[in-house]
Amino acid sequence: MNKRLASVAAWLKAEKTDAAFITSPDNVFYLSGYRSDPHERLLGICVFQEKEPFLVCPAMEAYDAKKAGWEYDILGIRDTDNPWDLVAGEIRGRIGNVDTFAVEKEHLNVERFEALKERFGGARFTAAEEKLRTMRLIKDEQEQKILREAAAFADLAVETGIREIQEGKTELEIVAAIEFAMKEKGISEMSFATTVLSGAKAASPHGAPGLDKIEKGNFVLFDLGVVHQGYCSDITRTVAFGGLSEEQTRIYETVLKAEEAAVAAAKPGVKAKELDLIARRIIEDAGYGEYFTHRLGHGLGISIHEYPSVTHTNELVLEEGMVFTIEPGIYVPGVAGVRIEDDVCITKTGAEVLTKYPKALQYV
Repeated sequence: MNKRLASVAAWLKAEKTDAAFITSPDNVFYLSGYRSDPHERLLGICVFQEKEPFLVCPAMEAYDAKKAGWEYDILGIRDTDNPWDLVAGEIRGRIGNVDTFAVEKEHLNVERFEALKERFGGARFTAAEEKLRTMRLIKDEQEQKILREAAAFADLAVETGIREIQEGKTELEIVAAIEFAMKEKGISEMSFATTVLSGAKAASPHGAPGLDKIEKGNFVLFDLGVVHQGYCSDITRTVAFGGLSEEQTRIYETVLKAEEAAVAAAKPGVKAKELDLIARRIIEDAGYGEYFTHRLGHGLGISIHEYPSVTHTNELVLEEGMVFTIEPGIYVPGVAGVRIEDDVCITKTGAEVLTKYPKALQYV
């Protein structure tokens, strides 16, 4: 049994929990090495205190799961099967009845929970999320290596997008150029929908690119990332197209100062909230506090958003191996939207910045 599965099994034993049924694709990948998007079909791993685990997946994916390195039983579900009868049979064949189940309460929908409960009516259901989040919080050397490579692809994607900026070109034309370039490099999936926003739209933190044409005298904001060997990157850069107003320039320099100060403070022993407060105070002191409307950053790994959440209330103490984003922003409607984001990995003495594309104000 690999170390990750063994850790879950040991946790079950310590918690006196009979079995865990893990169903989110990201956690299935983390525990098995098999990455799948099963759509409406059932995907999961059942882990026990001592018995060997089994993988549940669509029957048409069973070969792919074996090829990915899964060494234990695979329960292949055909489209005409009742998956819950088969899952219940596999569980009872190993340990009989179940008194306590650990499940991902945030992922298991009501229909599936009711199907499981119907077959193990007397069972008590507990949450597996905290254990899995804690396991994934610290990235090992191999994970860090993959995340560095993913960040390098993100750097290249931003560079590609900036080269594409031309007056009259649409945001979506630039998105298409970025994603085509990534496909040529072997990247089949972006971490999330690639964002290119220009002008007033850049003041919307989660704005959507469209057929808006790039015009001079505005910022162009890029927010993007790639999935590389199952791990995500996430970068934001904001560049100037043509000249800027004095206030636009001041906003950019304030965000840059806040971002660099937070990065410089990141090291083991510092609380997550301290990083947020460092950046937030700089932005507040410049008079833009009300326009920094989100947390400083989020954990990064298999999921684009995972632990830790870098907020001004999070008491979590940073440790070596944690990977997260630092991404302050100022969004003033009708004036400017600026965000600068890096992926950082906590080292023994500080933080390694994984995303390398330059951050100084760039005019194109």
